[in-house]
Amino acid sequence: MFERFTEKAVNVVSESQRLASEMKCTEVYPEHLLLALVSEAKGVSLKIFRMYNVLFDDLMEEVKKYIITTSKESDNIPFSYNVKEILKHTLDLASKSGNTNILFEHLFLAVITDKNSNIQSILSSFDFDISTARDLLGKLVQKKIKRLEHPETTEDEEKNNFEAIYEGEALSDVFNRAVSKLSASGYEILGTEQIMESILETENSELTNTLKEYGISAEKFDELVKKIGNRQSEFEGKKIIFTPNAFFMMNMAFQSAKELGSSVITPEHIVLGMLNTKKGLAYDIIKSLDINEKRLAEDIIRPIEKQMPETLLIMKLAKEEARRIGRNIVGTEMFLLGILGEGASLASEVLADLEINLKDARQEVENLIGYGNEYFDKETIFTNRAKHVLEKAWISAKKQNKQKIESIDLLLAIIEEPTSIAMKVLDNMGVDAQEIIRGINRIKQN
Repeated sequence: MFERFTEKAVNVVSESQRLASEMKCTEVYPEHLLLALVSEAKGVSLKIFRMYNVLFDDLMEEVKKYIITTSKESDNIPFSYNVKEILKHTLDLASKSGNTNILFEHLFLAVITDKNSNIQSILSSFDFDISTARDLLGKLVQKKIKRLEHPETTEDEEKNNFEAIYEGEALSDVFNRAVSKLSASGYEILGTEQIMESILETENSELTNTLKEYGISAEKFDELVKKIGNRQSEFEGKKIIFTPNAFFMMNMAFQSAKELGSSVITPEHIVLGMLNTKKGLAYDIIKSLDINEKRLAEDIIRPIEKQMPETLLIMKLAKEEARRIGRNIVGTEMFLLGILGEGASLASEVLADLEINLKDARQEVENLIGYGNEYFDKETIFTNRAKHVLEKAWISAKKQNKQKIESIDLLLAIIEEPTSIAMKVLDNMGVDAQEIIRGINRIKQN
């Protein structure tokens, strides 16, 4: 039965079982499901509970008035008959709303509308308006019936191109110093801690000054590295030119560079990569300093944003477009909307000349991928196809010796993916790849 439940819905059921055990009950009751819903609520569902001041601790006190307990906890607590009926009801609700999966909201609806338990009496003590909540949740699940999964999420993982990762002044000194540390340390494989030490040795850079503000200096870092004494946390697989975690860090640095509109990888991207992977000795040391990682990342990105590469702005707008329709996934179609939303680049000019506008493109995107099932509290991620497009744009900018990925590089990379959602949007709007290429050439000649 639970194979159709989303992870969020399964978490509610699991939490209800845990609560039943903790409260020493013989069965999992509907009241446990209600408590679990409040505990696991996010986004709109959380707002609904907050609207009526339904807080977990207060709800727990109210629930205790209605349930029967025993003298000991048990690990294998069965579902009560009423809970089984509620779970069956979620299947009906999902079918009626057109969803193949059972969402958190379906479970929410089934619980608050159950008339065979004490749920409605408990909610009435909070002046909880079941009718209003039912209408809000009903609209929410109906809004999501078009598609739960993004069409580009099922594609194969991209393979990053690292052939130019060491090129350019930004990293050559860093890696020269890092490699020189190998003989002194007795290691043969480059790890995250040596890369980070080398970055910190660059004096008076904006990055090192930012790190010093958080108490991360070359001296402090070196002191903590010596205290660790072994590299166990660096290895999670076979040995390669980098330790596995250093490889992951550089992989994320490469991705960060592309997303921030840069055609070269800088020490800033490496530190961001380390903060994103959350693995390795370098990260362990940063974590031991009890630093606000999110704020540090924001402070590193802020100087890059001041330069405002047009592709960085396009990426930010693409993420906003994804969130607008309830998604935490950015596909190629969001890149297209980002270009149109930016409005001042050569790529947006090409599209405008072809009478492609943001309003109509948004409608086509919604028709093709529908609304998502995510909220603003989740990290935004890119589809593999979107990553592949960014990779092509990066290579294009690199070949032309550009320091930044330009909007034209991104648009050309999009049209090289004829089966992407972005190209389906353009095709539905009556524009093909050849028209875009002609438009680009025309603007470049003027």
